[in-house]
Amino acid sequence: MAGSCCSGNLKFDGISARFRTILIVVIGINAAMFVVEFGAGLFAGSMALQADALDFLGDTLTYGITLLAIGHALRWRSYAAIFKGLTLALMGLWVMGSTLYRVFVLGVPNEVIMGSIAALALAANLASVLLLLRYRDGDANVRSVWLCSRNDAIGNVAVLIAAATVHRVQAAWPDLLVALLMASLFLHSAYLILRQARGELLDAAPAAAEAGAPAGRQ
Repeated sequence: MAGSCCSGNLKFDGISARFRTILIVVIGINAAMFVVEFGAGLFAGSMALQADALDFLGDTLTYGITLLAIGHALRWRSYAAIFKGLTLALMGLWVMGSTLYRVFVLGVPNEVIMGSIAALALAANLASVLLLLRYRDGDANVRSVWLCSRNDAIGNVAVLIAAATVHRVQAAWPDLLVALLMASLFLHSAYLILRQARGELLDAAPAAAEAGAPAGRQ
């Protein structure tokens, strides 16, 4: 298939020493950025930074699941992708609910910290995106890593725009709007991951049934 890492209709399943090494590096980047960005988000009073930091944490955990799922049967890789999709959906719902709640209590965030940390996060995510670029058309388990990294980079750009707007209007609504947009992006990516994983589970079912059939059965 054009654009995939394998020939025919097979999608890249992550069985590659190079991909494993890249994934470990990306996990380290995300873990470090979660610590930096969440602390900065609390200090700056920025819901958008906290939402983006939560995404870094979710990515760290789900990339670890991706690493563990590599080499297992398609069915189990699909289950791992479903878990990641559900986790991403829960993150989106949490960010959306928290943002709506904080509309009534949040002051104006510190736009200087917002912009500085968002720029650092963007650099980290662009590095991850470039490392994962060739694997963007893999199976659901592999593709979910690409989607999460892409979402992070988009979110960082949005936080930078929000910081500039907060500086201009001296109001909290740009920060809150970006947090809501990021929550919507989480939910959309969760849908894409779950849809692909469901399709791969259906593809795996006949093979699993055949493997479980009695030896003398054709």
